[in-house]
Amino acid sequence: MADEDDDPSAAAAAAGKDDDVPLNDEDDEEDMDTVEVDAERPVDPLSLGDGPKVNGDILVAINNLDDYTEDDESRAEATFQYTVQNISRLKESSLSSACYVRNLPWKIMAMLRTSMNTPEKHSQKNFGFFLQCNGESDSVTWSCNAAAELRILNHKSDSKPLCRKIQHLFYSKENDWGFSNFITMSELLDPEKGYVKDDAVTLEVFVKADAPHGVSWDSKKHTGCVGLKNQGATCYMNSLLQTLFFTNQLRKAVYLMPTETDDSTKCVALALQRVFYELQFSDKPVGTKKLTKSFGWETLDSFMQHDVQELCRVLLENMESKMKGTCVDGMIPKLFKGRMQSYIRCKEVDHLSSQTEAFYDIQLNIKGKHNILESFRDYVTVETLEGDNRYDAGPHGLQEAEKGVIFLSFPPVLHLQLMRFQYDPITDNNVKVNDRFEFPEHLSLDQFLQVSEPHDPADYILHAVLVHSGDNHGGHYVVYINPKGDGKWFKFDDDVVSRCKKNEAIEHNFGGHDDDIIVRQCTNAYMLVYIRKSHIDTVLAPVGEEDIPESLKNRLLEEKQLEAQRRKERNEAHLYMQVQVLLEDAFDGHQGNDLFDVDRVHYRSFRVKKSSTLSEFLQLLSHGLNFDVPQIRPWPFNLRTNQTLRPTALDMENDIGRTMQDIAENENPWTVFVETVDPENVVPKLPTFEKDSDVLLFLKKYDPKSRSITYCGHVYVAIAERICDCLLPIIWQRGNLPHGTEILLYEEVKPNMVEEIKPLCEPLEKVLDELMDGDVLIFQKYESEQMAAKNEYTTAKGFFRELYFRTEVTFYDKLSYSDPGFTLQLSQKMNYDQVANAVAEYLDTDPYLLQFFKYQGYRDVLGNPIKCTYEGQLKDIFAGFKPKQSKKIYYQKLSIRIDELENKRQFKCIWTNSQLKEEKELVLYPNKSGTVQDLLDEARKQIQLLENSSGRLRLLEIISSKIFNVQKEDVILDCLSSPGTKTYRIEEIPKDELDLGPDEMLVPVAHFQKEIFSTFGVPFFIRIKNREPFAAVRERIQAKLEVPDKEFEKFKLAIVIMGRQKYIADDCGDVVRIEDFQPQTMQGGSMQARPWIGLDHINKTPRPSRYTCLEKPIKIHN
Repeated sequence: MADEDDDPSAAAAAAGKDDDVPLNDEDDEEDMDTVEVDAERPVDPLSLGDGPKVNGDILVAINNLDDYTEDDESRAEATFQYTVQNISRLKESSLSSACYVRNLPWKIMAMLRTSMNTPEKHSQKNFGFFLQCNGESDSVTWSCNAAAELRILNHKSDSKPLCRKIQHLFYSKENDWGFSNFITMSELLDPEKGYVKDDAVTLEVFVKADAPHGVSWDSKKHTGCVGLKNQGATCYMNSLLQTLFFTNQLRKAVYLMPTETDDSTKCVALALQRVFYELQFSDKPVGTKKLTKSFGWETLDSFMQHDVQELCRVLLENMESKMKGTCVDGMIPKLFKGRMQSYIRCKEVDHLSSQTEAFYDIQLNIKGKHNILESFRDYVTVETLEGDNRYDAGPHGLQEAEKGVIFLSFPPVLHLQLMRFQYDPITDNNVKVNDRFEFPEHLSLDQFLQVSEPHDPADYILHAVLVHSGDNHGGHYVVYINPKGDGKWFKFDDDVVSRCKKNEAIEHNFGGHDDDIIVRQCTNAYMLVYIRKSHIDTVLAPVGEEDIPESLKNRLLEEKQLEAQRRKERNEAHLYMQVQVLLEDAFDGHQGNDLFDVDRVHYRSFRVKKSSTLSEFLQLLSHGLNFDVPQIRPWPFNLRTNQTLRPTALDMENDIGRTMQDIAENENPWTVFVETVDPENVVPKLPTFEKDSDVLLFLKKYDPKSRSITYCGHVYVAIAERICDCLLPIIWQRGNLPHGTEILLYEEVKPNMVEEIKPLCEPLEKVLDELMDGDVLIFQKYESEQMAAKNEYTTAKGFFRELYFRTEVTFYDKLSYSDPGFTLQLSQKMNYDQVANAVAEYLDTDPYLLQFFKYQGYRDVLGNPIKCTYEGQLKDIFAGFKPKQSKKIYYQKLSIRIDELENKRQFKCIWTNSQLKEEKELVLYPNKSGTVQDLLDEARKQIQLLENSSGRLRLLEIISSKIFNVQKEDVILDCLSSPGTKTYRIEEIPKDELDLGPDEMLVPVAHFQKEIFSTFGVPFFIRIKNREPFAAVRERIQAKLEVPDKEFEKFKLAIVIMGRQKYIADDCGDVVRIEDFQPQTMQGGSMQARPWIGLDHINKTPRPSRYTCLEKPIKIHN
């Protein structure tokens, strides 16, 4: 039996080490085996807890949770034993009987293992000790996270057992976990060790398990609560929803929000009412898809994990706005709103600036803090503004001052956000802080109030702990809730709810490094909810059915009944078939092949039992269409071998008793044309149709002038009659043609195949070789002038040939993400110019001012541009598309002709004016073979230079807010690399930088804050002169930036050479040494680093967004 995982680091992380037992290095590492067992002992749950037994039976000790108990099989933890007999002769694996924890069977597994890990490379026999969970189950969906301590008991009274700990997520492929070399057999059998007595060894396991997933765990039965289903990555939302649900006063307010007239799919308030109602009354986990749908979220949003704090803020804001003007107006601020005052107080003069702000949650810094009180003290710590950071007190000038925050009031429900995720400037990303941070069950905050209230102290009790496991890139959220504030805690893990100990909810979520394997380092509290003790009776007051409006209960009950009916229909769907009925009016207006467009026609649907007879179906049709049975006749549509869809006749006499399933030949849905009597000229019954001698034909009229088809009904014709006798009179009548008019008659055989019928004086059966029910005939008036024109639309045959190549193409504006597009009917034989003209006519623009782009349907992305010299046809653009796949082309309007554009290169850059403000993005189109000078000439056409300026432009490469290079004017554009991490900038060259003396040069200047890699803002050049004082350089920089004296006093000047900064004091008298700014050869000699001047000052621009390119801010769109 081979070990599945030989990674010692993974093993050590999962199981830990036993420092009390001297084992070899290999034995200090946990082996993770999945063991298959051929024979197991039968499980007898009734024997659990009957006391000590021999011969491998078990001893069970139940560990109660605080002050409540669970039934034996659903308990959270247990200790059980297994005595292995004849240990010295152990050869095969041995399994104990089952001990049930969390309704799953747990067994001790012992086995003999042989390894070659000894230094002498001799084989060594080891004792394997494993814990197995749910080993006999065939299910592959279950999982259970558990921690356990595996022990070999010692028979000596003064000796301790040999212990090792494990933690593992047990599931179908890894249903056992432990150590393949728990101890060597020689040590185990050594009488001096005391493990073996009478050739038997007693194994003991203490196991503590979370409630399992994927098995029949009845949360309602065990806890009285139900969980929420996870849509993919919505555990963060589920945790928050449970927290808000158990804020009972809020739940009552949500129920009272008026939603009677709101759209059930878009109303967030109604969706939240629905979730809360089901959480209160359902016996099974509750779904949240309707809630996220009401948010306006797409499916992808449910598979992206977001921030709990942000969702809480957005959801509460949404509810607060929905509650305005209702009977619960103001409930959100009443529950969650506190007030604080930020102030700045001058030390030397009598000046105070203060501002009162509301808050709905408090973000506490935990880095370097031990507990909540330390974080609050840090929050209200007074900051001294002095030196370069002095406060501008207006008429008093720059003053030393104290800056701080004081709380004016705390709300009844206090949300505390622990700042576990903090921005790391080195990685330019958020990292998770897993430091230990303690929070109490009872919290007093009077010391942080400006004025405490003796009659209402700010004393709080812990109500909920939202916990995050994982890191910044992902993880899992659960929430521990104390629903009644009485110290009885429950764990809500998506759809599973279980009871838990108080220390499991609180102490185990402090985070930090802990030797106890039960406490994982990456699992810690992220958000805390405290309730003020003076408001606890109100906030947690029970919510009964009487607190829910009758109108809401009735609406939700109707929804449930409707869903139950739909579910019943889905469950019984195999017993029914769908019959799609078309009446003759569905054929009117159709301009294509056959009688209707399958993608656009409106069917009348009938749900019919497959076992019902044709006679019963006719009765159903009679009732549904309001005709008597003799007044209707069904003609099922049949897909012919030539891919046409035509009605065919039923044998009404022989088929009347057959089942619908047999008649339809298992086709589902089954499409049927139902012939009826004329509603305007009702007769008792339809005319008789002789199946052997008659044929059903459909007539269409083609008008070459309007290039359109008119449906002219159906007709029964005897196949032996001549066309001129039986058909022509009907054609003249229905086509509104004078009697005797010369006509052309065609048969619509299949798409792109329409054949003329002649002569017309012969019987039908002779003229049409394969005459069948449902054939379609097309007629048109013969006109010699039109026939002489000989264009493609002269005859019906030509019209249908063009129709075959006709396709619908939807055009979308490339630059408008939400553009609904427009659809044109075009011929697949069109060339580029014809397509461009058609689109230009619709858009009312010049076809040469349009550029088109292919659509890559298989990837659902924009493809390459289509050149105006494209020689293929429209059908070639869509080569590879599936027949019914929507055809798309993207376009953009141009400012220059497309033929000119295709000889140019698109180049994006930023234009920066003389005030160093990035004014706008330029999209330039220089010639592909052009130079930087050509690019600058193109830029002149889009920018406006100031009067009396130099008129000269230059192109800069900017990387990380630093000037990397100045491109020479004769550099070919193809030599410039694509932007990527760099930005190209065009700017005007100031006059004082045009003509430099031999002792002068231009030096790049960049802004940074403390660390030189933290550059920001707009870099620029400054002119320096050899041996001039740095004070003069400083003055020129200040003048260029137009920064006031008071603010510029805070700027520090530094020379940055080879990644190190050297600060220049304001009053040091240093002078410029131009050689210090010459390029420095880097190690290896292949590159040269150019020194630059750094301006060290506070970055007042907004911090980088905490969202990556893959993560979007949370929005509730409705």
